[in-house]
Amino acid sequence: MRAPLRWVLWDVKDTLLKVRASVGEQYCKEAKRVGLNLNPVEVEAAFLKAYRHHSSRSPNYGISQGLDGRSWWIRVVRDTFSQCRVQDPALLNAMAHNLYYSFCDAENWEVFPDSKKTLESCSSLGLELGVVSNFDNRLKEILRVCGLLSHFSFLITSEKAGIAKPSPAIFEQALQKCGVPAASVAHIGDHYLNDYLASRSVGLHGFLLDRDNKHKHPDLPAEHRLSSLEELPPKLQQHIN
Repeated sequence: MRAPLRWVLWDVKDTLLKVRASVGEQYCKEAKRVGLNLNPVEVEAAFLKAYRHHSSRSPNYGISQGLDGRSWWIRVVRDTFSQCRVQDPALLNAMAHNLYYSFCDAENWEVFPDSKKTLESCSSLGLELGVVSNFDNRLKEILRVCGLLSHFSFLITSEKAGIAKPSPAIFEQALQKCGVPAASVAHIGDHYLNDYLASRSVGLHGFLLDRDNKHKHPDLPAEHRLSSLEELPPKLQQHIN
């Protein structure tokens, strides 16, 4: 007899919400506030280079190296602007500080149109909801200002957990909070490895959100793929009873 579904775990960024404007545009907006006129395309390229460098050298916000999310991001922002010929230490620090905290503002995020309705539908099915996200500890405030926090019984960020997806360990932490077997838990996210494969590797019902039909994996069954979150509740209902 199979275990009935009791919990649904959620990825957040690019699953429930997304950054409203490009990083290049947002960073240039901050630069303009301090009197700098920068090119968004150049800043975006510099950001990607800085982000990849620090992600490689200090993965998961450098937690294992004694850093935290705030100090890690400040390094990324400083390096981004330094590549764009901004050298004043005071300006670099001010912009990095302001950008770190401004990303908690609701105006910087766009909640997908199907997110709230789907969360409500899952709750109406009697399912408990939690978050497992490769994100820093600003996530709770971001979910709050975006009107989503109240849907969740718990949040696990990779910064707080000290481990990131696709490690099975972060899902094991979530299962401890759920208090039910893996077979009674589903996970939804937009990343094939971090969300779909990683969750299924520990026995969860993994679903891949593929809004833009960009995932071409022959081993991905059609019933595990979602083109929108509205397709999720009927699939979950099959596992409840």
